[in-house]
Amino acid sequence: MAKLSIRDLELQGKRVFLRADFNVPIEGGEVVEAWRIEATLPTVRYALGRGARVILASHLGRPKGKRDPKYSLQPVARKLSELLDQEIPLAPDCVGAEVKALVDQLSDGQALLLENLRFHPEEEKNDLEFARQLAQLADLYVNDAFGAAHRAHASIEGITRFVPVAAAGFLMEKELEYLGRLLAQPEHPFVVVLGGAKVSDKILVIENLLARADTVLIGGAMAYTFLRAKGEDVGASRVESDQLELARKLMAEAEARQIAFLLPVDHVVLERMEEEVQTRVVRTEEFPERAIGMDIGPETARLFAARIAEARTVFWNGPLGVFEQPPFDQGTIAIARALAECPGVTIVGGGDSLAAIRQAGVAERITHLSTGGGATLEFLAGIELPGVKALTEKT
Repeated sequence: MAKLSIRDLELQGKRVFLRADFNVPIEGGEVVEAWRIEATLPTVRYALGRGARVILASHLGRPKGKRDPKYSLQPVARKLSELLDQEIPLAPDCVGAEVKALVDQLSDGQALLLENLRFHPEEEKNDLEFARQLAQLADLYVNDAFGAAHRAHASIEGITRFVPVAAAGFLMEKELEYLGRLLAQPEHPFVVVLGGAKVSDKILVIENLLARADTVLIGGAMAYTFLRAKGEDVGASRVESDQLELARKLMAEAEARQIAFLLPVDHVVLERMEEEVQTRVVRTEEFPERAIGMDIGPETARLFAARIAEARTVFWNGPLGVFEQPPFDQGTIAIARALAECPGVTIVGGGDSLAAIRQAGVAERITHLSTGGGATLEFLAGIELPGVKALTEKT
């Protein structure tokens, strides 16, 4: 990796500002899903084990620049204390004299969690004075928050102007390694699986990966825009009418590059029949006039799984159906299991896709679970992320 890593730093006795992504779901004052916290633990443990004084910082939710108890990081501090088996106190704020005093009291191998960075509007505005105040707390800066690396915020980009070095944590390093491999040297056959609601959300990713992929598999609501663009009747399914011409262009480009661009051949649909609503499987050419596509059908799941089975590299982002409403999660679960069986490198990004991997019980069999949503898509679209650009280059 061309960027400085935490493993390149001398940490003993140093105050290390460690930007993490602890933006996790909280219910009833407790963390209900801790995988984002767990993902950065190797970096935290490494720094503590080498005698660093670790200042952990993160955002949580969208408090709109104001202090809001609902978005306090107190539940995260409790979860961190439990996972690290040592007390991780929560500072009352992320800047100010009181916070500075707490940092000064840290001993080697101790950590402190700052309160939600977004309680200050200056964080999202990338205010340089606020960034300077954050930097005054530390000797070194480590960014392990890949999921926020596409944001030019004060704790992501601005702070790096006021610290001597800005290094990548292990999670950031891993994300850049695996996602970078997709762009630089994917092993072939390279299969890209894309789902979700909108073609418009994935345009740049599709365009950039078409230059590298051997097969593209499209599911989710976005498939109906492509099917309509091909002249298929998709009933009352969601279609982005303003993206039809682009969909035709992308399919034509795939054909010109001799890339297999596969759309669903059957669908699980919801159809209103007089007073009742029924679910059934239909083929694309038999799509009922008033039906809404809710999931890929079993034949499509088999076709997609067969392509994945032959792959040496697979990237998947986005659910293949209305995943949050069983039984319309079955296509997405089938793809999760297909990735688990794939002998090649498998990389998954996006909240619903990661949820499907965990629901299917196959998380341990996936090569890399990307913690980034928008950051992953922007990186794969070839966009330089502010949080990555700001890291110090290796000399």
